[in-house]
Amino acid sequence: MAAEPQKEWFEKNYYKTLGVNEKASAKDITKAYRKLARELHPDKNPGDTAAESRFKEVSAAYDVIGDEEKRTRYDEVRRLGPMTGGRGGPGGPGGPGGAGGFNVGFDDIGDLLGGLFNRGGGGRGGRGGRGGPQQQQTRAQEGADLEADLTLDFDDAVNGLETTITLTSEATCHTCSGSGSNPGSKPETCKVCKGKGVQDEDQGLFSFSRPCTSCSGRGSVITDPCTTCRGIGVEVRPRDVKVRIPAGVKTGQKIRLKGRGGPGRLGGPPGDLFVRVNVADHPLFARSGADLTIDVPITFAEAALGANVKVPTLDGEPVTIRIPAGTATGKTFRLRGKGGSGDLLATVVVTVPDELSDEQRQAIEALAEATPDSPRAHLGV
Repeated sequence: MAAEPQKEWFEKNYYKTLGVNEKASAKDITKAYRKLARELHPDKNPGDTAAESRFKEVSAAYDVIGDEEKRTRYDEVRRLGPMTGGRGGPGGPGGPGGAGGFNVGFDDIGDLLGGLFNRGGGGRGGRGGRGGPQQQQTRAQEGADLEADLTLDFDDAVNGLETTITLTSEATCHTCSGSGSNPGSKPETCKVCKGKGVQDEDQGLFSFSRPCTSCSGRGSVITDPCTTCRGIGVEVRPRDVKVRIPAGVKTGQKIRLKGRGGPGRLGGPPGDLFVRVNVADHPLFARSGADLTIDVPITFAEAALGANVKVPTLDGEPVTIRIPAGTATGKTFRLRGKGGSGDLLATVVVTVPDELSDEQRQAIEALAEATPDSPRAHLGV
């Protein structure tokens, strides 16, 4: 059902309320709302009526510009602001022939906005009429998506695991299960708006629908507020969330947990939780796609003569590889199935000693004398 423009949309700058630019992304708007909601929540400011009032303003702003469809209509309404400024009769400001106004030539603002938003009727005598079902602004809204960070050991990232993360965020009130009423009681239908959630208000030439002042647009009134959430239906509290990490996860990857984000409003579904992974470095191993890599130092003698060399693995059981005689530094050996969910790529690196004993020096000098050919002969220098 399309969101119906409200009088407050002309009067209030919801972007300013949330402290964001009018061109802010949906993600930035949600981030700003979550930050303000945590700071202003009544549980964190007991007895502070100013903070509670500000919390309600922030929530009302997010209810509009945090919803893609409502935000589009709100932006259109804001652009029409100068066209709706005139009031008064014929010849007066804003009336036919008057100065300083704009003669819209419609029975009410609903006709003007209806043409813009491709919806029929809505004016006096038109289809639906004032107070029709299309004017119901309050509706179930999906909860905000949340993000959390998780640092994993290298081994756990390679093999995968199930773990639990703890985060502090808005959550459905554990006492009233989100109803806002104390257990054993329930909200009553609002007597002012008869459950519609909106009230009609005549403004001379125009007629507006606005959220009911008695029930704040809910359509119902909480007569016995929950003592935990004070009738809001949500509370800020720590909670544990189980998350299954797949094998081979990498730094920067996000794991989506559907329905584990912020609680929905007015019966809407909860948002999602995105767990951003950071993988700690390993002193020996690195990763290349699904494979593990490791550098294996060998001596010149082992490279020249060949040798059997032990290579460590992630599971702690070393394996032996055969280094053929004449192996050059940088040669890589693939050990299949030894890299967790992939292979282990062992690259040999021929080491050069920093210091030589007399015996080693004599041996190397003897090798040099026995090697008359230069490896650089093909360079021609």
